[in-house]
Amino acid sequence: MADDTKTPGQPLESQNDLSRRDFVAMSIAAGLAAATGATAAQGTATERNVEIKTPDGTCDAAFIHPASGSHPAVIIWPDAFGLRPAMRDMARRLAGDGYSVLVPNPFYRAAKAPVPGLDTATFSFQNKEDMTRLQGLMGGLNAAGAAERDAVAFVAFLDAQPQVNRTKKVGTQGYCMGGPLVFRTAAAVPDRIGAGASFHGGGLVTASPTSPHTLIPQMKARLYVGIASNDDSRQPDAKDTLKAAFAAAKVPAEIEVYGGLHGWCVPDMPASAGKPIYDKPDAEKAWAKLLALYKSALA
Repeated sequence: MADDTKTPGQPLESQNDLSRRDFVAMSIAAGLAAATGATAAQGTATERNVEIKTPDGTCDAAFIHPASGSHPAVIIWPDAFGLRPAMRDMARRLAGDGYSVLVPNPFYRAAKAPVPGLDTATFSFQNKEDMTRLQGLMGGLNAAGAAERDAVAFVAFLDAQPQVNRTKKVGTQGYCMGGPLVFRTAAAVPDRIGAGASFHGGGLVTASPTSPHTLIPQMKARLYVGIASNDDSRQPDAKDTLKAAFAAAKVPAEIEVYGGLHGWCVPDMPASAGKPIYDKPDAEKAWAKLLALYKSALA
């Protein structure tokens, strides 16, 4: 177990079932990917818009996969700006590395993507009307059991596609509000989800009895949690709570605090106080960690 020094960029691991050899291999793979500056997909991707029946309606989504063959599946949970070109670009990049990727519209209960009012070019976190609109959209997704029902439907859709290798586990990653959805997905479909990654996830640890971290005992996946520096400043004990919960449940996980601000992984994230949030070096480091996790866990 690593020490608990709270330095940005310092990993905090709960290894348990994840052997030291596995962890070293993941770190080496991440380092190699970062060293080569891998920023583009390595192959040709095929993309199509799909509709998925869920208990709550019909979810519009993007399904992006390599042009041939069957591959491990990944679900990308978008941040609060939903299904849009930036998230499709992430899916294309993953497809280029050999994954069949689903990016759902998390707000399908209210509107099809692109959802009105969520344009990152004009949205302002300081605008009360913008925030009220966003909070209203998130209400449907945050309803009890909604994300879990979606997760089951999305995995079932993927398992029915010829481009998905059903002998491999499914991965899931999420950004901002997508972080808690990764936890809910891993707990809702534990026998299929083999890896989950949360990047600047909001509300992973709350005082609510339904806090995402309380779902950790239901998971069988390996987890990676990348925390933004300002999120860590606001809730410095969250990473320790997560680490203890992962250790108690014997769920292999790595928790890491980055120097970037909340939203650092997403290229089109709106500026805050006139300053850019996207941090390419840290975003590339996070992407390398993600690929290393998927390569080791989606077996």
